[in-house]
Amino acid sequence: MDSLTYKTISANKETVIKNWVVVDANEQTLGRMCSKIAKLLRGKYKPNFTPHVDCGDNVIVINAEKITLTGNKWESKEYIRHTGYPGGQRSLTATELYAKDPCRLVEKSVKGMLPKNKLGAALFRNLKVYVGDSHKHDGQNPKLINLNDLK
Repeated sequence: MDSLTYKTISANKETVIKNWVVVDANEQTLGRMCSKIAKLLRGKYKPNFTPHVDCGDNVIVINAEKITLTGNKWESKEYIRHTGYPGGQRSLTATELYAKDPCRLVEKSVKGMLPKNKLGAALFRNLKVYVGDSHKHDGQNPKLINLNDLK
């Protein structure tokens, strides 16, 4: 009779195993890549996923300048912000934001896919985005993963 009873195991901060992974953004579509990165940060690919715990991996994105956008999103996609003053709405197209800093395109896209609370802010701190092939996290021994293998 005891073999038929199951107990749901809930992860907590002490029992979570956090890994470091490297994602190559070369020739990846922005939205599809960032949705998989958000799932990695959240821990959705792990069997012990717990919604209210930071059980995801630390993700390093390299080659952020080599992403692609489909259609005419380079000109039509707008990133809107507000200064807080009347008439203070400002907007940038994807091309203008890419020209300022290509990493911000990836960061803004991933941040929009994370929860809008303290957990989402904590998860976003586990994301590191870099232009080019080099990063400064070699001491963590990150493993390179292929996003095309994930669902």
